[in-house]
Amino acid sequence: MIAMPSIAVVILNYNGLHFLKKFLPQVIAQSAQAKIVVADNCSTDESVHYLQTHFKTVSLVQNARNEGYTGGYNWALKQIDADYYVLLNSDVEVTPHWLNPIIQLMELDPQIAACQPKLLDYEKKTLFEYAGGCGGYIDTYGYPFCRGRVFDTLEEDTGQYDTTQEIAWASGACLFVRAKTFHQVGGFDERYFAHMEEIDLCWRLKNKGFQIMAVPQSLVYHVGGGTLNKINPRKTFLNFRNNLSTLTKNHSSRFWIGIVLCRLILDGVAGLKFLASGQVTHFWQVLRAHFAYYAWLPYLLKQRRVLKKDRAQLNMLGFYKGNIVVDYFLKGKKTFSEIIKSSE
Repeated sequence: MIAMPSIAVVILNYNGLHFLKKFLPQVIAQSAQAKIVVADNCSTDESVHYLQTHFKTVSLVQNARNEGYTGGYNWALKQIDADYYVLLNSDVEVTPHWLNPIIQLMELDPQIAACQPKLLDYEKKTLFEYAGGCGGYIDTYGYPFCRGRVFDTLEEDTGQYDTTQEIAWASGACLFVRAKTFHQVGGFDERYFAHMEEIDLCWRLKNKGFQIMAVPQSLVYHVGGGTLNKINPRKTFLNFRNNLSTLTKNHSSRFWIGIVLCRLILDGVAGLKFLASGQVTHFWQVLRAHFAYYAWLPYLLKQRRVLKKDRAQLNMLGFYKGNIVVDYFLKGKKTFSEIIKSSE
């Protein structure tokens, strides 16, 4: 008899009582083959009391402090014994049989380290969702985009991306990852706190020769912005700092210094755009992100040297050799298909 793999669906919670009430019952109902764990990141609302009162079959682990997405998950996953982790945002609605297509695929190929389902918008269920669409790509300058989402343009899902395909990164909103491999590469970089951490993780996995896959036969709906919405200045800071850091650590090109310098200039343009539109706080957060990045450079360069031997194994599927800033803003190519077809 072939042993069934063990699966742990792990929901990191920080003051997300309203989302737990709304979405946890569906997760339990549609995940019979998995253990459900809520990892509480030192919430100050009534989340813990509610779970202990209403969901006694759900495992609860409690962190003594809020360590963000990165530290919170690293801490929690060290305590959970499973073959596969499914890192699920608390603001995600799952659908019937959402686990099976991905776990079955990963069981067939040990080189697949991580996967994501198709993510659609919870409020507008025909649209792809910002955080992951139908699988993440990244361009030469470190800009992430998705099948179904480029910058703020969200495509309608008409089945155009319903193919299982290798990608560059899988969304942290619903991230399936092989537990053994996750721990082998050191998990998330805890310095990030939140945002871009799944891209860094997936890039490190790709550099080691593993595959990251999008599996649209699995479907979930994501609210998005449950912790920090897109207009929050803190999110601007984290995204700019962490994006530069990920690029510096992982980029395989021997011309990476020139690429980072170009990216710094492009960030400056983005900052000036914030300033011109009256978003002074966001302009300041871009500046703060750059100074924080410079302070991190010794650490990042050390990590780059450590990871150097891995980059020789990089599988380039999911990496776009162009610049989506030019494609999107200057050439008017607003969708994933338009951008990728232009490079073929």
